[in-house]
Amino acid sequence: MTAPRRWLTRLPLLLLLILCGAFVAQADQWSGRVDWIYDGDTLRVDGLGKIRLLGIDTPEMAASERDNFYLRLGVSRKTIRRTARDALHFNIRHLKGKQVTLVPGNPQRDDYGRLLAYVYLPDGRMVNLMLIENGLATVFRRYAFDNKECFLEAERKAREDRQGMWKYAKQR
Repeated sequence: MTAPRRWLTRLPLLLLLILCGAFVAQADQWSGRVDWIYDGDTLRVDGLGKIRLLGIDTPEMAASERDNFYLRLGVSRKTIRRTARDALHFNIRHLKGKQVTLVPGNPQRDDYGRLLAYVYLPDGRMVNLMLIENGLATVFRRYAFDNKECFLEAERKAREDRQGMWKYAKQR
């Protein structure tokens, strides 16, 4: 593939990253080293405590009431559990022991006291968005947040491209 064509194939991804604010440019941000991964959407940053990835939801490791949401989307129980494990392993691989930048949401904390934040890798990629793009998370629809429309578009594309949990999901 020629250089101009390669660039053109990457253009939609670049535009999506810019639209979602993947390049950290906000004043209120913190950084720290990830020292523990709880699951696909919760981690701990040294000195900051528990962090809940803002705007996304990953399946739980054990069966829960939340499964009904995924079942309505055509995802089987077996795929729900596999996706929960895959999201956990994705975060371990990309985050454990790494220095990250956090951009907190509004409100900054959830009902469990966890900091709600967008989490960025040193190269500027947003982990919240990466999980959606890989079909390991869905957009948290219950609350409004800054990148919701961008996240919904990324989820639509992941479903269309049959990424992660969407690979075996029944088409609606």
